[in-house]
Amino acid sequence: MATKTAKKVPASRQHAEASHILTVDNVIFGCDDGELKVLLVKHGEGSSAGKWGLPGDWLQQGETLEQAASRVLLDRAGVRNIFLEQLHTFSDLNRYPETRIITTAYYALIRPEDYQLVVGASELDAQWFPVKKVPPLIFDHKTILAYGLRHLKHKVRHEPIGFNLLPKKFTLYELQRLYEAVLDVVLDKPNFRRKMMKMNLLMATEEKQSGVTHRAATLYRFDRKVYRELTEQGFVFEV
Repeated sequence: MATKTAKKVPASRQHAEASHILTVDNVIFGCDDGELKVLLVKHGEGSSAGKWGLPGDWLQQGETLEQAASRVLLDRAGVRNIFLEQLHTFSDLNRYPETRIITTAYYALIRPEDYQLVVGASELDAQWFPVKKVPPLIFDHKTILAYGLRHLKHKVRHEPIGFNLLPKKFTLYELQRLYEAVLDVVLDKPNFRRKMMKMNLLMATEEKQSGVTHRAATLYRFDRKVYRELTEQGFVFEV
């Protein structure tokens, strides 16, 4: 009786099937008092213990990348129920020592004051850092953060972003400070306000600032319908 010869799997395929590990990392931006910040965690375990990095972890069996990204934020910093957008996949051969690790980065914009950070069981700390004053980061997290910043700068010029970073009601000065923080520029006040008003994106409320020593400014809110339209259609905001 003839015996069947097992089909030989090419060595290249064998290597590909077991040569890399998948992870997720999160780039979470927030704006606090006109300063752009990023959420970082200090690792408490492994070779990166005692060092700062973006909230991340291995992709576990039975979960999608999106589920992993959400789990990481909850486990590492206590942040939950936020919309995450896939940013980019980083696969440099030398991004992690000894082991081939490919990571997919996710990105979000949130208001830091809306979240009480909770340090995860495997972390030593979780903090918001000004993007200009981040500590040394593990592995290639500096590269991932830089990519996220470039993406955010592009996004602010082509989509409205303040809905996730500003209070429901805000002043034109607060809106301008947000754009200045993201783009890292000083904007001309009359020119900025003229461009914003031209988009019909803002609606003046009948309220003014309270508890200020200077002349109280009018509070505005976003027109949700126009906001959605501009998000879908895009625009070009030249500074």
